[in-house]
Amino acid sequence: MVSTDRILAFAAMSLLVIVIPGPSVLFVIGRALAHGRRTAVATALGNVVGSYALVVAVAFGVGSLVERSAAVFMAVKLAGAAYLVFLGVQAFRHRKEMRAQSMGTESSGEARTDLRTLLDGALVGVTNPKGIVFFAAVLPQFVDHAAGHLPAQMLLLGLVPISIGLVTDTLWGLTASAARSWFARSDRRLSLIGGAGGVTMIGLGVTVAATGRAD
Repeated sequence: MVSTDRILAFAAMSLLVIVIPGPSVLFVIGRALAHGRRTAVATALGNVVGSYALVVAVAFGVGSLVERSAAVFMAVKLAGAAYLVFLGVQAFRHRKEMRAQSMGTESSGEARTDLRTLLDGALVGVTNPKGIVFFAAVLPQFVDHAAGHLPAQMLLLGLVPISIGLVTDTLWGLTASAARSWFARSDRRLSLIGGAGGVTMIGLGVTVAATGRAD
């Protein structure tokens, strides 16, 4: 359905875009610093789910509407930015509780569930301005119109950047959580790194809100 040449070309393009850290990468790093390895991996998984939702939207024509409408694009971007700031504030407020989390002493009701973490990552992924623009503007260029079945082609091609992103985001998260493990040897250092993760997410949310298209 999609030629190998097109898949390889799209993979190369995707890699060039993905290696430049964007909102998703910084979000995974922030969650890793604030909550550790398990949360980082779950966040990366959730992010790719949200990103693939963008692929589905583009494949069926919704993504192009968001990308072309300044008002809709701005609404989606601000929603994602506001949620990032909210998560950052929460992480900063609870930074002194990092020792309990790292030692696994939280009760099951207080601990952040994997499902909630996946949903957080998915929401950030689906509202990522970088992802919206990339999938809406770049993905359709690699479709073979003569071959037909355009939505199916896009869904298949979309798996390429999603797979690359899952690997790179997970590596970023594991690296950041490894640094957090060293900080975990001291309550004070762990509190500082938890706060740093929160500040990272707040700063990311502000940056996402303040940058991007202005038309």
